[in-house]
Amino acid sequence: MTLALRREPRLRFADFLAMIRARPDDERWELLDGEPVLMAPQSERHQQIVMNLGRNLAELADRVGCRALPGLGLRNEFVDDDAPFPDIVVRCGPLLPDGYARDPILVAEVLSPSTMHNDRGRKAAFYQSLQTLRAFLIVYQDEPRVEVWQRGNGPDWSVRALGRDDTLPLPDLAGSVPVAALYAGIPL
Repeated sequence: MTLALRREPRLRFADFLAMIRARPDDERWELLDGEPVLMAPQSERHQQIVMNLGRNLAELADRVGCRALPGLGLRNEFVDDDAPFPDIVVRCGPLLPDGYARDPILVAEVLSPSTMHNDRGRKAAFYQSLQTLRAFLIVYQDEPRVEVWQRGNGPDWSVRALGRDDTLPLPDLAGSVPVAALYAGIPL
């Protein structure tokens, strides 16, 4: 005899928005594969790396008429059950009417032990589905290491790992960032 497990239906984006509107303002939620996920507050170490990354990316983005911002959600018009919030989003174009970008050129996640599975799994797969995305960065917080996922002219992605003494090339932002700069003020 087999036993079928009942699975809750996947939440669609419109229903997700209705759900989070009723939640307290200090709660941050994202939608991953139709599942609403409450985001825990991040450690100071995590936030310092996010700030270092954001500051360096913002400097490059400004030069090419783009912006590097924390706290934006992402949407894909072809996927109605995902709306993740990466740590940093770089996008160009006019200001958004809402908090969801549909046209990022770069996203970055700073890994935390509690989010590593989602950041490297469900969220990474979603990010790679975004047609405008050219680079996806995974920044480790316990060692000076950055995984750089970059898309060439076709649909394929390449990945490489960089260490403390390396420089992070960002051709779409016409510049680069020393990996060590992401860890300024962080004891390793």
